[in-house]
Amino acid sequence: MDNIILFDGECNFCDKSVQFIIKRDKKAIYKFGSIQSDEGQEILKKYRVPQGIDSLILVEGNKCYLKSSAALRICKNLQGAWKLLYGILIIPKPIRDIVYSFVAKNRYKWFGKKESCMLPSPEIRKRFL
Repeated sequence: MDNIILFDGECNFCDKSVQFIIKRDKKAIYKFGSIQSDEGQEILKKYRVPQGIDSLILVEGNKCYLKSSAALRICKNLQGAWKLLYGILIIPKPIRDIVYSFVAKNRYKWFGKKESCMLPSPEIRKRFL
């Protein structure tokens, strides 16, 4: 299976995060899909992701990563100093996820919801499910 990033398709912060990743993923390692899409829902079922998870999800190989684990594993493959953030994985997951969950819980309040989807170029479009 490809490396797939599922994101909240209604979230401005999530959309900006996807654009950020695309810009720094020069090898096009990642494909993207909205959690709300049919493909996204199939992946959630396949990996038995708990109901109500609407944060960043990474499928890498045959494993599924959630929250801070997903975000930090993605950083490992980004161009530039961002890959150094991968080292934060040494911090225990419950502590990392407290910070992640705080941002996730407030993302609509701070960044708003999207009215419409971005229109990616044909080259970028093929990276979406």
